[in-house]
Amino acid sequence: MTTERKSPTGILGFPTAPFKENGSIDEKALAENIDFLIKEGLSSIFIACGSGEFHALSKAEYQTMVKTAVSVASGKVPVYTGVGGNIAYAVELVRLSEDLGADGYLILPPYLIEGEQEGLYNYYKTIVKNSNLNAILYNRDNAIVQLETLQRLVEEFPQIVALKDGHGNMELNLEMTQTIGNRLEWLNGMPFAEITMPAYTRIGFHSYSSAMSNYMPHISKLYFDALLEGNEQLVKEIYVDILLPINRIRKARKGYAVSLIKAGMEIQGFSVANTVRPPCVPVEREHYEQLKSIITLALKKYPVECKETSNL
Repeated sequence: MTTERKSPTGILGFPTAPFKENGSIDEKALAENIDFLIKEGLSSIFIACGSGEFHALSKAEYQTMVKTAVSVASGKVPVYTGVGGNIAYAVELVRLSEDLGADGYLILPPYLIEGEQEGLYNYYKTIVKNSNLNAILYNRDNAIVQLETLQRLVEEFPQIVALKDGHGNMELNLEMTQTIGNRLEWLNGMPFAEITMPAYTRIGFHSYSSAMSNYMPHISKLYFDALLEGNEQLVKEIYVDILLPINRIRKARKGYAVSLIKAGMEIQGFSVANTVRPPCVPVEREHYEQLKSIITLALKKYPVECKETSNL
């Protein structure tokens, strides 16, 4: 565990929650997922968050996932957990995360209620003050902090190291990045964040959560490097060949933001069945085959580079 007041940067890893046939967490498959992300160069592991079906986990399952992540990461990259829901449960998960050796946590929206700014301020304050771990706020759905609220929070709590945006209000994002600047790291957390990253990069967001990295991390890296280097032609080709086609499938059904990741992993040979917990639905066969065709094309046009073997 680290107390360094610095958020993870670059491409952020968000593992899934693999389930066995009996419905329990498949710890071996989870460990393989996490190990793969780390070996592929992702900067961090965000465990039991949106991609990890936080909404559908019991406390025991949550604990299993966090333990596995901390063990596999073993200090190589920071581990952040998902916390949220009702305020008492969020505080409980923060304390559990700290006890289990996590480096920080991402605060997911509170359950159902859309609060006033003062209510959101108190929600975050109550959570953050209970731990010395690094905290990341998340603008999404029913929890959108405005500039003044965010300023109050960051002035009071050095634990807050970043804001992740999954809302897409670029006027608000500009107001925040230009006013608060590098006091925080700015993370793009939009669904399929690669799609919007060119717009976010231009206003100070230099990190994003990549669902696609669970099954094609080399494409995520190729795309992000091309974006940062100004290689517009390669960025456009990856959009046309891969990103936009996958995004069309993702938007075909509600919940595909989660289940499409598992489908891609299964296609790529990972021990993750195309199963998700309600209210999400598994990827339908037609869409599964479409994703398979896109992955096949991607691997043919943009093959995985061979790893160095000098240490063998």
